[in-house]
Amino acid sequence: MHYELVVGLRYTRARRGSGRNAFVSFIAAVSMLGIALGVAALIVVLSVMNGFQEELRTRILSVASHIEIRSLQGGLADWREVARAVSANPHVKAAAPYAFGQAMLSAGEVNRGTLIRGIDPALEETVADFGEHMRQGTLSALKPGEFGIVLGAELARALGVRTGDPVVVITPQGTVTTETPANNPSGTCN
Repeated sequence: MHYELVVGLRYTRARRGSGRNAFVSFIAAVSMLGIALGVAALIVVLSVMNGFQEELRTRILSVASHIEIRSLQGGLADWREVARAVSANPHVKAAAPYAFGQAMLSAGEVNRGTLIRGIDPALEETVADFGEHMRQGTLSALKPGEFGIVLGAELARALGVRTGDPVVVITPQGTVTTETPANNPSGTCN
């Protein structure tokens, strides 16, 4: 027999007559049980963390584009041409423009600072799965040329608004119309 096995069996199977050997046997059994529980807890935690990591990665990648193309000057002069050039790559599945900036949202007496993203709803659904994660309303309810907004659940709760309630968007860039985002977008690819 191997030396380790002989020593292990000797201390786990003590003779009944000796009190000292019985105590050593009890300590050995408790130690093995503690190690077994520790290893089991480690396996469970690692399994949960791997599942959480996969779920988190899936959710993030479903709403975030894999690649963002930006100009060094802050906006793309002709995003349609860039989208055509990028879409020629066989690894690119879709492309959509967006405008991005900081804003303050106001509803009644409540104000919240936020990051705001202007999108083309028809093209955005090709690069991100926002619609699948929306609890109320639909992304297709946003119409080009009209003022519409989709809020996250926590932001809507903080502002105290529900679907259809008015929200004032205040931007530091000045006057923004529904035509402005198309003039100066960045692009996303998926």
